[in-house]
Amino acid sequence: MSVSSFKKKNPRGRRGMSGASETSTRVCDHDGCDEAGKYRAPKAPDVLDDFFWFCQAHVREYNLKWNFFDGTTEAELNAQMSKDKVWERATKPLGDPEARAWARLGIEDPHQVLGANATQNPGKGPQAGRRLPPTERRALEILDAKDTWSKPEVRKSYKALIKVLHPDMNGGNRSQEEQLQEVVWAWDQIKGSRNFKD
Repeated sequence: MSVSSFKKKNPRGRRGMSGASETSTRVCDHDGCDEAGKYRAPKAPDVLDDFFWFCQAHVREYNLKWNFFDGTTEAELNAQMSKDKVWERATKPLGDPEARAWARLGIEDPHQVLGANATQNPGKGPQAGRRLPPTERRALEILDAKDTWSKPEVRKSYKALIKVLHPDMNGGNRSQEEQLQEVVWAWDQIKGSRNFKD
């Protein structure tokens, strides 16, 4: 059975668009008024299920004067507003969620998982390597250079290798030409890179 067919079959308590109860047979609760009481209004803020029944003119008058917080102090009003922010549910402090996760594992200090070197950051020391593309990393290996070097330092290593490998410098020996080509390729990679200081 649908809701609309239920309302058609059972007209008790139906209200129209204006909020008037179409089937109400009550008389207006306002003193001296004999009109039909078709509009309901709550009697008190703490009793919202018990109603007065008024005619349209008197329900408007009643609604204009209605104040849910009538008779409450400012402190009570502020307390109610604070409760309303969290839908009147008590809240608990969250604390540190990470600490609670470690506590579930029986660990009080997360650094104890890593041991004595837990608080040392290997990425910040002078020996720390930088993130380089694979081609530049390979070029440094070929040139026997370190990633902390500047371009002039890498160039010195390049020149030293050229003097050893180039046929004009080593008495015409061409057995190391492939290695020479790798060294030239490696210097081209570093020469055009922005990852090294000039």
